Amino acid sequence: MKVIRHLFSMILPIFALIVIPLLIENDFTLQSIWTSVFGFVFIGSGFTVLALTIRMFVLIGEGTLAPWDPTRKLVTCSLYGHVRNPMILGVLITLLGEAMLFTSFRIGAWAALFFIINTLYFICSEEPGLERRFGAEYVEYKQNVPRWIPRLEAWSPVKEDSCMLKK
Repeated sequence: MKVIRHLFSMILPIFALIVIPLLIENDFTLQSIWTSVFGFVFIGSGFTVLALTIRMFVLIGEGTLAPWDPTRKLVTCSLYGHVRNPMILGVLITLLGEAMLFTSFRIGAWAALFFIINTLYFICSEEPGLERRFGAEYVEYKQNVPRWIPRLEAWSPVKEDSCMLKK
């Protein structure tokens, strides 16, 4: 059952990173060595960030990345100590890599739209929901960690159990 939960939660990133780019772009030829190299670097970096944040949601947050099956604990350590939405940044970095790899204006525009949609979603829905679920703990986190532009030094809450792995 746990495996199915986590596989089902992958629907959103699969659509954002694979299905939508396949629907909006019809030319997947590589244009130059440099756009290919930079594209692959961005894609690799984005997938790494995405994988690390999903792992933290599972092991520390005891939940999934899906809004319909959220974490039970607030995750504020590691990448989450630098920026509040590293998972979405991982998706954006990957989309920008896809846009570079295929020199695709359409995928680049999709990345911009994805960013705008997520920003509005976080402001209007997710952040108020996290404030209700986690109270003062989330408010303190929100006051100390930026939504999109990472801090150079990770913020660490006074309460350190937000980074403890479940037993």
